[in-house]
Amino acid sequence: MGGFGISSVDDLLLVQDVQLVRQVCSWASVKFDDASVADFFDEQVDLGGKPSEFGRLWIHTHPGDCPRPSGTDEQTFARVFGTADWAVMAILANGGQSYARLRFNTGPGGEIEIPMGVDYGSHFDGCDFAAWEQEYLACVQSEMQEQPRQERLPVAERLFADPYAAPEDAEWDFWEELPLVEEPTELNLAEQVLAEEYLE
Repeated sequence: MGGFGISSVDDLLLVQDVQLVRQVCSWASVKFDDASVADFFDEQVDLGGKPSEFGRLWIHTHPGDCPRPSGTDEQTFARVFGTADWAVMAILANGGQSYARLRFNTGPGGEIEIPMGVDYGSHFDGCDFAAWEQEYLACVQSEMQEQPRQERLPVAERLFADPYAAPEDAEWDFWEELPLVEEPTELNLAEQVLAEEYLE
């Protein structure tokens, strides 16, 4: 999942809060809801914030123990934050490892990895785990939750649910939904083989 870091007015790299927006997440990606991002920006401006204080720090998590940015992370960072004068991509991995990189897009440009840590000298009101959970439940939706249950079934399971049903009788488009992957896993490959046998 991901969100925006809200920084201190006096230190733009000191994150004082992390704000989630509505998003759909899978094990390998996150997609922000555009309207929710716009609402977040409007809300922060109404509170007197500047984009440099709430729209430059992109913070997200990785499900594994590697905090290094993926190819998708790099593409997103370049596409979404490439026009900002500066921005930070920060990643927290499942095991607690972290990664952060500061990029300058003005002048000659450039980027540098920066350390992440906790500033124990800053004022901190404490943790509100109940509020965090409410924000998480309100904003974060898994890719599986977004899709109708019938479309989430593996191909093999869909085939054998009603083997005599004609494809045109199905609510989903079977022909276009066969999983095609560049590097299929053993399970995906088996499902494709079953599907090909069924189509023959």
